[in-house]
Amino acid sequence: MIYSMTGYAATMRAVKGGVLHIELKSVNSRYLDYHFRVCDELRIVEPALRELIGTRLARGKLECRLAFVAATGVADQAGLNADLLERLKRFDTEVRQALPLAAPLAVADVLRWPGIFGDDGLDLESVVPACLALASDALDDFTASRAREGEKLAAVILDKVARMRALLREVEPRVPAALTAFNEKLQQRLLDAFATVDDDRLRQEVAIFAARIDVAEELARLSTHLDEVERVLKAGGATGKRLDFLMQELNREANTFGSKSLVAELSQLAIKFKLLIEQMREQVQNLE
Repeated sequence: MIYSMTGYAATMRAVKGGVLHIELKSVNSRYLDYHFRVCDELRIVEPALRELIGTRLARGKLECRLAFVAATGVADQAGLNADLLERLKRFDTEVRQALPLAAPLAVADVLRWPGIFGDDGLDLESVVPACLALASDALDDFTASRAREGEKLAAVILDKVARMRALLREVEPRVPAALTAFNEKLQQRLLDAFATVDDDRLRQEVAIFAARIDVAEELARLSTHLDEVERVLKAGGATGKRLDFLMQELNREANTFGSKSLVAELSQLAIKFKLLIEQMREQVQNLE
């Protein structure tokens, strides 16, 4: 299975006193990078969440949001915490005496204050396992979304590989004829420039130059690297770094092919090679 580093999942679960919400989303990153947004009541869960996510992901910049929403009607069923309300009133007075321009506490602020309805705290013994179970479910959906995206990216890369193979089949028969034509033209130019040059020496120099511009080795390496790209995609797993290295090698061979292509027709094919490699590299950057 090929996984993209881009994914999204959100789910919820009812617990005593309210509902837990979790949201996971990620983009590509060189390493595994966490960013948690957890409500204060559930901060204790963050280390366990980090450990759980680390067992499921290898790369990507992940943002995890975890929140608890109190059930509707809880405020109606519980009385106000008189002691806390009195303390808030005293604090409000003291703050506004020290800071006359400070705004007084609003009713909505007071009603949202933790503990204002008496013992409305979370039962952490039951909520922590519920959070981890919820996170596990979200990770299942999240991984599935990354797998779907990874499958699409792999299909795009394989399509580029097929197009490069088609170009290789197109260019290979043309190379000998192009080299022969160029060598004949070069030999004639040398003869015109140096009428007294020895024929054997002339043929030797032309042969040496022809060896330097022979692109057969580069074409063979391009084909070998394309084989490896297909093998890595077929094997699946964490393939991003390996494929990124292969893109560098493909680009290196395409550059060498282009520098040796002294015939305009082959130079244009080299440009097509580099364009396809760049298109593959853009997709590879999103793979885990």
